[in-house]
Amino acid sequence: MRRFSSIASTVLLIAYVTVPGVARISIAQTVPAPQPGATPQPSIEEARRLIRTGHAEQALQSLDALAATTPSQPGLERARGSAFYALDRLKEADAAFEIAISQDSTDLESTQMRGLTLFRLGRPAEAIPLLEKAPGTGVQTKADPSYVLALCYMDTRRYDDARHAFAAQYGFPVDSPAAYLLAARMLFRREYTPVAQRFAAMALTLDPQLPLANELLGEIALSQNRFDEAAAYFEKERTRNPLEPSTYERLGDVYSRSGRYPEARQVLQQAVLLEPNSTGPYILLGRVTLKEGDAVAALTFLQKAVRMDPANFMIHNLLAQTYRALGRTADASRELELTQKIQAADTPHLSAPQ
Repeated sequence: MRRFSSIASTVLLIAYVTVPGVARISIAQTVPAPQPGATPQPSIEEARRLIRTGHAEQALQSLDALAATTPSQPGLERARGSAFYALDRLKEADAAFEIAISQDSTDLESTQMRGLTLFRLGRPAEAIPLLEKAPGTGVQTKADPSYVLALCYMDTRRYDDARHAFAAQYGFPVDSPAAYLLAARMLFRREYTPVAQRFAAMALTLDPQLPLANELLGEIALSQNRFDEAAAYFEKERTRNPLEPSTYERLGDVYSRSGRYPEARQVLQQAVLLEPNSTGPYILLGRVTLKEGDAVAALTFLQKAVRMDPANFMIHNLLAQTYRALGRTADASRELELTQKIQAADTPHLSAPQ
């Protein structure tokens, strides 16, 4: 056996010297080939790529496998937190980011992501110091961290800080009329109405010609059914900013609610001329003309609106009323059924706890 092995080695050496091609084949045959179907070693970068491409569950499985072998690898808990966040498993995301920060206090990405997570968990006071520390790290998230920080200030009643945060986000001087108006708009959107009104009034005091300030004050008054006051603000806005279509639409809305139908129809038609691709004026025109007893005109406006926004339940509801006024009961029933289906689809459903 030893003599055969020696002969084989001699033949292999001769092949290497005289026939290089043969030698390469012989040597390659001695190297073990990778087994087909072998699972590649998971990596944090690959997991992060999976998260970015919408495969967070697969990424989490990969990270769990990695944690089983090297649990203290840098960046592992940050990646796990990102996967949990993408899956809306927020409590687990918070725990993972907390571990990541404890391992590396300079990890600004985990700091920012934990701040976003805490905000979504309804803990804005805890989120604020984290977002203040890492307000803009370049991390791509579902929400702008600067905006979320401003929302946290709102929810903790730090309204001036919220104004400063919004101003910084848009590059406005913090005490400028624009900063006050921007903050007022955001506050009104989140139903902090008294503060929104105060900030909008301050914006108008600082700059009486500021566009859209009167309009916002009109919207606030309209939300509280103060129709005369709302109309006065909208009329001032129209005088100062005569080519803004939304002002005409809102003025038409307040005239309609006040029963001033001819005036409402006039300004809504003007809104349509300024912005023919907005559904709002057509819906309001349908409502106004239906109130005036002109169901044929109402049908024309509402059919235009439904072609632009077929999933709007309000349009289908008004169409049902219009068809009923025209005696077209089958069409009215169809529209009413569509209204109910759209409303049912839009109704939030409670999910089972995870």
